[in-house]
Amino acid sequence: MPTVVLMDVSLSMTRPVAQDGSEEFQRKNLAVHGLNMLFEHMASNYRMEFTTLMAFSSLWELLVPFTRDYNALQEALSNLEDYDKTCVESALQGVSNVVQQEWGSACPCQMVMVTDGSLGIGKGSLRHSLQTLKQRGDDKKFPLPFPFPTKLFIMCVANAEELQMTDAMDNLEELLRLSGGDGQIFTMEGALCMKSVQAMFGRLIDHAYSPFHAVLHCGNLSSDVQVFPRPEPVVMDEEVEPMPRAVSTEVDEVGAGATDELEEEPSASQMAGKSPNFCVLLHGSLKVEGMVALVQLGPEWYGMLYSQADSKKKSNLMMSLFDPGPEPLPWLGKISHLGPISEAAENPYGEDDSKSPFPVQPSVKRSYAQNVTVWIKASGLQTDVQKILRNARKLPDKTQTFYKELNRLRKAALAFGFWELLKGVADLLERECTLLPDSAHPDAAFQLSHAAQQLKLASTATSEICNNRLKYRSPSLCGPRWRTVCADCCF
Repeated sequence: MPTVVLMDVSLSMTRPVAQDGSEEFQRKNLAVHGLNMLFEHMASNYRMEFTTLMAFSSLWELLVPFTRDYNALQEALSNLEDYDKTCVESALQGVSNVVQQEWGSACPCQMVMVTDGSLGIGKGSLRHSLQTLKQRGDDKKFPLPFPFPTKLFIMCVANAEELQMTDAMDNLEELLRLSGGDGQIFTMEGALCMKSVQAMFGRLIDHAYSPFHAVLHCGNLSSDVQVFPRPEPVVMDEEVEPMPRAVSTEVDEVGAGATDELEEEPSASQMAGKSPNFCVLLHGSLKVEGMVALVQLGPEWYGMLYSQADSKKKSNLMMSLFDPGPEPLPWLGKISHLGPISEAAENPYGEDDSKSPFPVQPSVKRSYAQNVTVWIKASGLQTDVQKILRNARKLPDKTQTFYKELNRLRKAALAFGFWELLKGVADLLERECTLLPDSAHPDAAFQLSHAAQQLKLASTATSEICNNRLKYRSPSLCGPRWRTVCADCCF
C-alpha cells in the first residue's frame, strides 16, 4: 500500500514556536522532525513499500516520486522552501494525478497530509472550496473522494484548542468525510514542541504503520514472518451481529511475508542470513513452479500465497485474502474438503487426466434459464450502451441485434427502477437519428425514432408498454405491420 506524504510549505508554516531554550523553531521544523521520525520507522519496518513526497501552497510540487529510498525522502525534507498561501484543493488534485499515473485507480493508498490547520484565504481556500461544492460543474469537481481507495491522515502542527477557536477543525472533519471517512485527524497535545510532535507521529505509527508479526506453520516447519501493510479487520455485512474478524498471529498451513531478493529474505526475528528459513523455501518453490498456496488465517478464513516480481531480479511473496467463510470460492467448494489425491477412493482427474472435479457443481439446480443482467461497475453499463449505439449506426442491417440488445438493457433498467437510464438511452438514440448521413436508409431514422419514443414511454413507468417487449415497425404497401424482434420474452 503506497503512501503519499503531502507537506504544507505555505507562509503560515513559518510561524515561530515559543521554546524554553534559546533556539527558535518554526512549525515547519516541527513537521519535518515528525516526518523524519515516520520515515525512519518505515525504513526499518516498511522497507518494501513505496512512498512519495509532495509539497503544496497555492501550487503543488512533486519533490520525490514513489521510491523505497528513504534517505532521498529525508534529504528532500531538509531542502524545503517556503512559498505563499495555502490551497488544499489544488494539492489534492495533484495527489490524484500522481497516484493514478503510477498505480491506476485500483491500488489502495495511504495519504499523510501535514499542515498547521490554516485553511487559506479567499478563493482557493479550503473554506471556499467546501462552500462551493454544490455549485460546480462536472469539469470542476472537487477531487475528493479520490478514484482510488484511500486513507487520509491529517497531521496538524497545532493543538485542538487552537483549531477549535475558528472553523478549521470543522472544515478538516468535512474534508475527512469527503475522502470516505477512513482516516483520522491528529493534533498535538499540550505545548508545540519536539516532544509533542513526536507523540503525535507516534500515534500515527501505532494506528497505521505498526508492524504485524506472525508465525506461519506448514506441518513441522514454521517461521516468524512480518506482514505489511498490516491486515485490516473485516466485518461481514450479512452476519446477524457483525463482529470484526482479524487475521490470527498463528497462521496454519502457510504464512505470508515480503522479500527483497530471493537470497535475502530474513524473517523478522532472524539475526543471521545464513540460517535456514522456511519463508525462503516456500517463496522459491512457488516462484519456480508457478503455483499458489492456500493459507488459513483464522477459523473459516483463508487466503492465497504467490510470488510476484517487481523486476527481473526482485520478487515478493504476496498474500491475497479471501472473504471469510468456509466456501470463499464457489467453484472450489469447501476448503475443508480439499485433500491429497492419494486419500480419494478413485483419482478425481482420471487415469489420464482427462477430467477434473472442478468447478464444483452446486447441489441445487438453478430455477432460472438465463443469466440476469447486472452492472457492478460503470464500465459494464457503458459497454452495453456502446453496443446498442454501434448496432444503431448499422440499421437497418442490424435491426434484429439492435432490438435484442435494447430489450436486454430495457428489461434490466425496469427491474432495477433505473428510469434515468431509459431516458438517457432515448436521448442518445434521438441524437444518433439527427446525425444520420443523407445516404442512410430511410428505415434507419424511422426505427431510431420509434425506439426512442418507446423508451421514453417506459421511463415514465405509467405506460402499458412496460409489460411488453419492444417491437419494431416495418412499413409496407399493405399498411403498417408490427413484428416482434426479440425471441426472449422480457417480462
